[in-house]
Amino acid sequence: MQIDEKDTQLLALLQENARMPVATLARALGLARTTVQSRIERLKQQGVIAGYTVRLSRKMQAPIRATVLIAIEPRAGPTVLSRLKSLPSVKTVHATSGRFDLIALIESQDTESLDNTLDRIGEAKGVKSSESLIQLSTKLDRGG
Repeated sequence: MQIDEKDTQLLALLQENARMPVATLARALGLARTTVQSRIERLKQQGVIAGYTVRLSRKMQAPIRATVLIAIEPRAGPTVLSRLKSLPSVKTVHATSGRFDLIALIESQDTESLDNTLDRIGEAKGVKSSESLIQLSTKLDRGG
């Protein structure tokens, strides 16, 4: 899979606005429209572009977001992950290295539901400890 500088620029533009017209992309990249269309098709076929999605504005996101750092007992990963999947407020879970084994990103409508979710995580079989970081404001968001 070969990705050159123009592909990287094209991907950056699409990440900024996936609905940008091919003609606009072509002008920004200094390429012919058909060349840009071919590059997009090639990147899709290679699996570099996996799909397109809608990014909701801050107005549509839950007002309270938290990051939960979770340390788990040895071999408890599947059990803890199953509990996390069952909690609707848990939006993303990442495996990590270091002092904590998992990072869970939580979105809640109010502090009561956040507290409830944190309690469910803390009491899950296999959770050794957890630490919660409530997000106060977003200083940088590159849409990732």
